[in-house]
Amino acid sequence: MRTAARIGALASMVALAACAPTPAPDRASEPAPPTPAASTAPPPPACSPEGIRITGLGVDAAMGLRAMGLELVNCGDRPYVLEGYPAPSLRDADGDRLAVQVIPGARPITAGFDQPPTRVVLRPGERAAAALLWRNLVTDSTVVASNAAHLDVAPLPGRPAYPVELDGPIDLGNTGRLGVSAWKRYDGPSATKPPAPSDLPSLPPTPDSRL
Repeated sequence: MRTAARIGALASMVALAACAPTPAPDRASEPAPPTPAASTAPPPPACSPEGIRITGLGVDAAMGLRAMGLELVNCGDRPYVLEGYPAPSLRDADGDRLAVQVIPGARPITAGFDQPPTRVVLRPGERAAAALLWRNLVTDSTVVASNAAHLDVAPLPGRPAYPVELDGPIDLGNTGRLGVSAWKRYDGPSATKPPAPSDLPSLPPTPDSRL
């Protein structure tokens, strides 16, 4: 399967199998129901003071190329405007910031994620998506490979950054480069794979009077 196809694939929906009904047990001999175990799932990230929530959509890897989806939700009570690229920063396991070259459009890393930014107006409950792109390459044994254990993402440069939970390290090798695609409106279901550029259509201009 081609690399671009693997990166652009969305996770399929998991089908739930229905169990066949069983005869009701004798009430006199029915054991007491077990106490439900406490949920260990982490709570969803809180809505930020500016009314947004940024989460990861999982990582897809193919032939050294990695792609991680980002989803931004307007969880506030007013329209939220995006026009540009997310601003990620990486930290190692000790919490120290890593020196990384962030490349808008990711053109030196791969093709297909270099569509220019468009103005996206998210009303409450609406979402946008973007992707982080990198290659796990080690071409110089004298350069220490970068493995980020923590990711912080600002919706745009100059705005506050928020921690985004990772499924695994962002393994840049010794490339030191991280590409980002522009934010696009995202109407599809939340997934565990990053969206392809074709799944992130451009938003037509929206006059302010229609907000």
